[in-house]
Formats: sequence, C-alpha cells, structure tokens
Amino acid sequence: MNKKFILASLLVFTMSFQSLVCGEDLTYRVAPGDTLWEIAVKNQTGLSELISMNPQLSNPNLIYPDSIVYIPNLEDIKNAENQVITLVNIQRANMGLPKLSTNWQLSRIARYKSQDMINKNYFSHISPTYGSPFNMMENFGLKFSSAGENIAMGQQTPASVVNSWMNSPGHRANILNPSYTQIGVGLAKNKNGTCYWTQMFIKPL
Repeated sequence: MNKKFILASLLVFTMSFQSLVCGEDLTYRVAPGDTLWEIAVKNQTGLSELISMNPQLSNPNLIYPDSIVYIPNLEDIKNAENQVITLVNIQRANMGLPKLSTNWQLSRIARYKSQDMINKNYFSHISPTYGSPFNMMENFGLKFSSAGENIAMGQQTPASVVNSWMNSPGHRANILNPSYTQIGVGLAKNKNGTCYWTQMFIKPL
C-alpha cells in the first residue's frame, strides 16, 4: 500500500508570552503485579521518561510493591494540547467530517518533535535527530497508511495556533483531510517562553 504524506509549517512571532509550565513531578505507589511499562501507559508517558526520572530503580524490570515511581507532571502542557485537538474537531464537525480520536502516543512523539526543534534550533519537518516525521512515527512503533504533520512556532494559545493553521491552505488541508482518523499534538516552550507546536495525523494500518 502506498503511503500518503502531507507536510505544512507555519512560523509566527509574537511579543507576548503566556506561561504553560510543568508542575511538580507526580508520584505513583507501585501495586502488586505492576510493571514499569503498565505504569507508563496508565499515565500516558514514555517508558524511557520513567527510567530517566527514576535512577533509584537499579533494575527497571524489577519493581516492588509500595515503592515510589516519579512521573513527569505535564498537566498544563497536555491541557493545551487537548484544547488544540478539541478545536480541530470542531472545525472538522463544521465541515461534516468525523472527529479525530486522540492518540496519546502520537502526542508524545509530537512533543518530542517540538522539543527537538528547540534543542537543535531549527524549524522544519526534517529533524536532524529523527529524520522525517514519518520515519519518526515508524521508529516509535506506529504503523499507518497515511500521515501528515503541521508545525508552528510563536502562537501562544491553542486558539491562536488553530486559527493560524486554518487560515493557511496547506495546514487547513491536513486538519480537514477525511482520510485521517487519529491526531496527536505536542507543545514545547523554549527558555524565552516561545511555543513550538507539532500536530501529527495518521490513519493506522
């Protein structure tokens, strides 16, 4: 099956900054039968993030009941990302299109991409770290028949970034593409408070 890929990028600089910061790390008390992978999935975070945050776990494959696992608190970031998804689905509903379901793993990948653009100081669909967004999705274990990516930089709110995308033909086409069924949104902020947004769409195999 041929895969269809669509990319679109949007760069907007703004002078006002609205803080979307991560809160204090969360804690999870291990229950009998838990695995670190199950804890990661339950909290919609990556296994690698949990391992990195919990150096006290000498063997991540061996965790004990009542031990404490620290989990990144991304509540504010995820709230903003989910607002983008809600606004996208409103736009799709207005055009008679089905809503996209949220894929938290795709949002995690999109968040990595946004942070990578900050870390490596670029604004492009092609990452010096991960390659194309489609290679990135596949390397993170996602299988799809079609996919797309929108990126943006500088918009400080979910509403402003969705409005910007909807006013750009390429981004609008991705948002309103009837072939996509799932969406992920990733937000990261640089040290100056500038928002980097990545929006990924797929139709899973």
